[in-house]
Amino acid sequence: MMLDPLPPAPLGDPLLAELTALYASNHAFHTLSGDFPDPHDLRPGQVATALSEEREQPGTEILLARSFGRLIGIAVTLAHHPDPADPDPWIGLLMVDASLHGQGHGRRLAALVEDRLRATGRTAARLAVLANNPKALAFWTSLGYEVVDHREDREMGRPCTVLRKDLTTP
Repeated sequence: MMLDPLPPAPLGDPLLAELTALYASNHAFHTLSGDFPDPHDLRPGQVATALSEEREQPGTEILLARSFGRLIGIAVTLAHHPDPADPDPWIGLLMVDASLHGQGHGRRLAALVEDRLRATGRTAARLAVLANNPKALAFWTSLGYEVVDHREDREMGRPCTVLRKDLTTP
């Protein structure tokens, strides 16, 4: 699996088509998150807007995961949480093509993101899981993330579980 930053905007048609297919494959997640009006009918413009909004956040990195030339996942990291009391980088999104779930791609993508954070000297990572997403909570805790808080997300006020993992050892 190769991990590369999203190329600068604007997104070309082939890449936007790949990203739209990736997002659309995860309609179950988007149904839980409420991020899109119709999770069963995602449009390229909606995906482009979502990625553009991510890019606007200071310290955000959008990473594309490819295997054998195919886009299989995406990760969004934040160098710093908006709360100045929180020193850790955050994994804002980690999504793998739904047709590939259960094959270890999510674990490999998470490990690559953690390695990337370690390489920049970061010693821990945090993330938030929507309270209505027990599969995601099980996934992240299986990777060694521990629950440190329960609170609402900053954008939509959805209940979340905040997790943290020490990255001092791979």
